[in-house]
Amino acid sequence: MDKPALLGGSRTIDTPFPTQITVGREEADAVRQVMETGLLSHFIAGNRPEFYGGPKVRELEARWAERFACGHAVAVNSATSGLIAAVGAVGIGPGDEVITSPWTMSATPAAVLAFNGIPVFADIEDETYGLDPASVEARITPRTKAILVVHLAGHPARMKEIMALARRYNLAVIEDAAQSPGALCDGRLAGTIGHIGVFSLNAHKAIQCGEGGVAVTDDKELAYRMQLIRNHAEAGIAAGHSPLSLANMLGFNFRMTELEAAVAVEQLRKMDGINAHRQALAAVLSERLGRLEGLIPPVVREGSIHVYYFYGLRLDPGIAGLSRELLVEALLAEGVPTRVGYAQPLYLQPLYQRGVLYGGTSCPFGCPLYQGEAAYGPGLCPTTERLEDECFFWVEVVRRPLTMEDMDTVARAFEKTWRHRGALRAFAALRRA
Repeated sequence: MDKPALLGGSRTIDTPFPTQITVGREEADAVRQVMETGLLSHFIAGNRPEFYGGPKVRELEARWAERFACGHAVAVNSATSGLIAAVGAVGIGPGDEVITSPWTMSATPAAVLAFNGIPVFADIEDETYGLDPASVEARITPRTKAILVVHLAGHPARMKEIMALARRYNLAVIEDAAQSPGALCDGRLAGTIGHIGVFSLNAHKAIQCGEGGVAVTDDKELAYRMQLIRNHAEAGIAAGHSPLSLANMLGFNFRMTELEAAVAVEQLRKMDGINAHRQALAAVLSERLGRLEGLIPPVVREGSIHVYYFYGLRLDPGIAGLSRELLVEALLAEGVPTRVGYAQPLYLQPLYQRGVLYGGTSCPFGCPLYQGEAAYGPGLCPTTERLEDECFFWVEVVRRPLTMEDMDTVARAFEKTWRHRGALRAFAALRRA
C-alpha cells in the first residue's frame, strides 16, 4: 500500500495542483475602468506630458517608488526591456565588461550584449545562488564597468560585499530583482541597493500583469535616461529632451500599456500578502523536508528575507543514497511537480561558445574596441556547473492557491520516497542492466 508510484504503488497526489492565479475582481475592475476611457496606451514620443505615459502608468510608477522607498520608478513592457534600459543608462558600450551570473535567465547577459558590451561570468554561492563576491573580484579588469547582480529564486545576493567592491573599483551596480520583489537584504529591499534595480511582472512571477516590468533608481539622470530608451530616445531628444550624455540614446519601444499598468497597480497592493503566503508554505515544507538525510531545503542567510519565487532544494546523493535524477523521477511519479536543475550555465550556450552575434560576425567579442579576451569554456564557474549537473532541483508548490494541507501532501510524497530508497536503487540498477 505504501509502495512508491514509480514501482507500481498509488500516487500520493492524484489530482494535479491548480495553476497559480493571483488576479481577481480588483484587476478585472481596474481593466474595465481603463477600457471605458478608450485610452489603452497613452505614450507619445514627443515633447509632451504623454512622453512619460498615461495616467495608469504614472500611477504605477508613483506607487512603486513609494512602496520600494526609491526616488524614481520607470515602468516598462518587460524586465528584459528594463535590463536593456538599465545597461544603456549606465553607459555600457563596445569594449566594456559587465560581470554577471551564469545561472539566470538569458535576458540578463543579453542586456549587456545589446549595447555591444561583454558579459563576464562570475561563479555563484552554493546555498543562495547569488554572485560569489570573491569570484566577482577575481573577474574585475580595467575594462570592467558594471556588476549585474541576480537575486535568484527570491533570495537576495550578498549586496553588502558587492557594493563594497563597486565602490572600491568605481563600478555601476544593476540588480536583476525579477524574481525577488519584497525580498530583504540587511534590512533593505532587493533591487533598491545598487544604482538601478529591475523587477518583473511576467505572468509566472509572484505578482504579475501578464507582461511588464519596473526599473527603480534614486538617480534622477539614470531614471531620465531609462525613460528616453523606453520611448524612442532619438525622437525624444530631437523633440527637446536633453540628457547629459548622448551615449546609448537610441530608443526602443519598451512602453507599458494602460491595461497592464492597471493590473500591476492592483497586484502591487497584494504583493505583501502573496509573499507572506509563499513564506508560510515554505516554512512548513522546510521543517518537514529538513528531517530527510541528504536533502537540503532553501537556506535563508542571516539578515535576509526570502520570498520564494521558487522552492529550490539541494541533494547530497552520497548521503541521501539516491541520484538526483532518480529522486526527481520518483517524485514526478508521486504527482509532485518537480524539475531537474535550473538552467544550463549561460556561457555554454552556442552564442558564447561560438562567439558569433551581430551580422554573423564575432562582434562584440571580436570587436576592435575590445582589448580583452572573453572566456566561456567549461569549468569557468565550477559551483554553478556542480549545482546544475548534480545537486539542484526544485518543486513548484510554494504558491497560491495551494494550502498547508497541500504542503503536508508534498512532504508525505518525499517521506515515502525516502522510506523506499533501497527499492528505488534496486529498480534503477535493474533497469540499467
